[in-house]
Amino acid sequence: MNITQTSLREVFLIEPNVFSDERGLFFESFNHNRFREGVGRDVNFVQDNHSKSVRGVLRGLHYQVHQPQGKLVRVVVGVVYDVAVDLRRKSPSFGAWVGARLSAENKRMLWVPEGFAHGFLALSESAELIYKTTDYYAPEAERCIAWNDPELAINWPLRELAERPVLLSARDQQGMPFAGADIFS
Repeated sequence: MNITQTSLREVFLIEPNVFSDERGLFFESFNHNRFREGVGRDVNFVQDNHSKSVRGVLRGLHYQVHQPQGKLVRVVVGVVYDVAVDLRRKSPSFGAWVGARLSAENKRMLWVPEGFAHGFLALSESAELIYKTTDYYAPEAERCIAWNDPELAINWPLRELAERPVLLSARDQQGMPFAGADIFS
């Protein structure tokens, strides 16, 4: 397993060692000891989520102000552009973002720690993500920052949608501006 720090110090791109032959393939999608050694912290995942989206769906930027969730995100069908935004006011990377292309083919995973907002754009006709979380879903604590906030200036690969519009949920259409969002101290 190759664990690489991204431009945001606590966000990591994880690439498993894949063993394949004419019969198929095998890889460890999570190993607690390797994760702890590579990321430098011990985590306890308490919930697994599965999300399916059609091309052009953009989900996020989501986070929870109470019961913040760390997320280990993996794509099992299709391709997404996955994004993490640092929402910790005292962090040197406050307001910075990092994005990575995750796909069923490349098997990469993104570790998005607590204190970060998370979102993704489905680039394939269908995309399915599985992600582990370090805390339970708490709808009363959930917040959403506008995916296209000009202050964050996330460079979403919209040109890959070939003129298709971005599809947002009603909640994501109501995303807050970054400047007015609840953030972490």
